[in-house]
Amino acid sequence: MAVLVPLVCVCLLSFAKGQNLELSSDEFPEDFLFGTATSAYQTEGAWNVNGKGENIWDYLTHNYPDRIADGSNADISCDTYHHVEDDVAILRDLGVDYYRFSISWSRLLPNGFSHEINDDAVRYYNFLIDALLNNGITPMVTLYHWDLPQILQKLGGWSNVNIVDYFTDYANVAFENFGDRVRYWITFNEPDLFCEAYGALEFAPIEVKADGIGDYLCSHHVLLAHASAYHLYNESFKTTQRGSLGIALSSRWYLPNTTSVEDIEAANRFLQFKVGRFAHPIYIGDYPEIVKNLVAIRSQEEGFPYSRLPEFTPTEIDYIRGSSDFFGLNFYTAELAANGPQNVPTAPSYNRDHNVVIEPENPWQATPISWLKVTPWGFQEVLIWLKNEYSNPLIFVTENGVPDAENYNDEERIYYLRTHLSALLSAIAEGVNVKMYTFWSLFDNFEWDLGYTVKFGLYHVNMSDPSRTREPKASAQIYKQIINNRRLIINDISVDNGGPESILCNICLIVGGLLIVFRNYLN
Repeated sequence: MAVLVPLVCVCLLSFAKGQNLELSSDEFPEDFLFGTATSAYQTEGAWNVNGKGENIWDYLTHNYPDRIADGSNADISCDTYHHVEDDVAILRDLGVDYYRFSISWSRLLPNGFSHEINDDAVRYYNFLIDALLNNGITPMVTLYHWDLPQILQKLGGWSNVNIVDYFTDYANVAFENFGDRVRYWITFNEPDLFCEAYGALEFAPIEVKADGIGDYLCSHHVLLAHASAYHLYNESFKTTQRGSLGIALSSRWYLPNTTSVEDIEAANRFLQFKVGRFAHPIYIGDYPEIVKNLVAIRSQEEGFPYSRLPEFTPTEIDYIRGSSDFFGLNFYTAELAANGPQNVPTAPSYNRDHNVVIEPENPWQATPISWLKVTPWGFQEVLIWLKNEYSNPLIFVTENGVPDAENYNDEERIYYLRTHLSALLSAIAEGVNVKMYTFWSLFDNFEWDLGYTVKFGLYHVNMSDPSRTREPKASAQIYKQIINNRRLIINDISVDNGGPESILCNICLIVGGLLIVFRNYLN
């Protein structure tokens, strides 16, 4: 019986090879919106112009260039700071309904604190917002896209509980200066990633590495700061400004590496550590039980008198619960998850807490980034999981995209775009309440530790040209057509990227689970 389980899956997966995936021909709902996105540090440039202060990525790239794949920085990058009118014209031609960008905290508040506001930053962001609105494009503004002022990092950054007040003050300045024209606010982008930088991840802040401690302090304070900004907006601005506020969380879809119960549980467990750790407090209340229990057990084994995961008070649980008008989802790929053990020391460790290993090898279509595979079925699975897990929240897809090898005829990106939008339409047909799709990104830009070695843009930016010329790729024209037609271009696509395996793998899991139960019963 133990041998039968993998044999069933092998037969099913072999049958899936060579099947065709037909794009959905459904129209997008009338109220569905399309957009694209950038972030301040990755595109603005002008890193020390007109009073802007230093942020943690300025500090990292200037002091530790060896941590960036090509030793580069974003001092100039796309120079969107000096190309507002050109870029808005590109957005208008593309036909997007909205444009997601972020405010640079250290540009608006050079010293991190709200007592000193940079007038030039107010002018710049007002100019951008007004230009968008004058061209029929709705601004979607992210308050924090990883670029904390360095002076606040010196005080502990997101591991310091006072950051909740600092962020609330910053949000208040943004609401006061721009909120009369901003309809959508995002407090944080992908807190799971920037919080892991306080643990083992080699991101900014580069000089803080407190694995299994700093990452949990960060996530705890981010949730409190998010809720504080939400209540501030609701109580002081929403009545007059009539906007909405949410958070953008990153989620991949995790398939069990085998049909074993342990791997199935590992895949579910990793979703709770990566997504549930932030979404559960907002949509249900408090951290997921499995996260609390596992960290508490590990902490006790390590000799701690309390859990390394901070506890919310009953008042804080109520304060955070319900503090989001929409669920912002960033999705890029699926991964194979297996149960540990982790190859880590017995010292405190986030990886040891969740005890999940990501299998680096999988059969799905590759891209220029090793971890990013083309898995549109995983996109659909995540959307359905969110629907079921959090009582069908309003979802805005705030990032979705793929890199190319600097090819203007970027057929791989076109394929990715079409298949993921088709998966989104299938999710809508299954009742998922998703109303926006944001393609990442508008421009090739600085991709964090990868520098300029990968290109995510619909538009190529010539980084060797002082004028930073922009040129559309083939994908820009396809996205423009999709937006204009409000449906996918009908086309059958031959795939061998694991798409059909999604359904079949689910069958495998069900069959495998039943066989395991039957085997245990016989024993």
